[in-house]
Amino acid sequence: MDSIFQHFRKDEQQFIEQVSGWMIEVEDRYSPKLTDFLDPRQRFIVQSVLGSSDVHMIASGGFDEAERQRVLLYPSYYEPQQEDFQLTLFELNYPSKFVTLQHPDILGSLMSLGLDRSKFGDIRMEGSRIQFAAADEVAVYLQTNFLTAGKVKVQLERVEDFTEAIATVEQWSEESHTVSSMRLDTVMSSVYKISRQKAAALIHGGKVKVNWTVQEQPSFELHESDLLSSRGFGRVKVMMVEGRTKKDKIRLQIGRLEPKS
Repeated sequence: MDSIFQHFRKDEQQFIEQVSGWMIEVEDRYSPKLTDFLDPRQRFIVQSVLGSSDVHMIASGGFDEAERQRVLLYPSYYEPQQEDFQLTLFELNYPSKFVTLQHPDILGSLMSLGLDRSKFGDIRMEGSRIQFAAADEVAVYLQTNFLTAGKVKVQLERVEDFTEAIATVEQWSEESHTVSSMRLDTVMSSVYKISRQKAAALIHGGKVKVNWTVQEQPSFELHESDLLSSRGFGRVKVMMVEGRTKKDKIRLQIGRLEPKS
């Protein structure tokens, strides 16, 4: 376990231990194990912990290329089915001709119900259509209690046919960067083409998220697969740490989410 810990942050150790527990459970019971919704960084950790073991993983979030997905860990004999992921897809019915709802309205209303963020997945919007994925075990609770969003009355309708899920195609461009360290302010300075002082001010101002969590420490160390977003500057992903130059600089492959046209 110590050999795994050294590749990840200290604050990720608890999750690594949880993944190891899942793996042991699958091996001991010789049956599959379903997780809650995990973000890409968490799925990267799961894959790393599994390594070349006999436990396999597959993920689904209800939508094509979903950001947040449930992971099924299973022994080699098992053949996963889509229903194993126990997903419910909801669409909001609301007076769309008179009001406009935004992503934060939906997320805020869901969080106000007392549910953990891991119980629901992506929220997708296309024009006035709004859909989100949820774990089956909270579906009935949501239909009963999710009645308003942004002060607007809403009604949840199940989407029975997953082919009717909203398709959001994200386009990422790749670029190379060379940085002196993996500090958050240093990487931000390079990828956003701003000074480290401005990067630090954004971070201290609570305007920077790493893996969907506000990060207020400029010295925070980034790792491979981390997703970075800053208000007004867009989203970037640490795709790969390629090694060091002769001058001991770090070479990075960065993915940048292209703005929608």
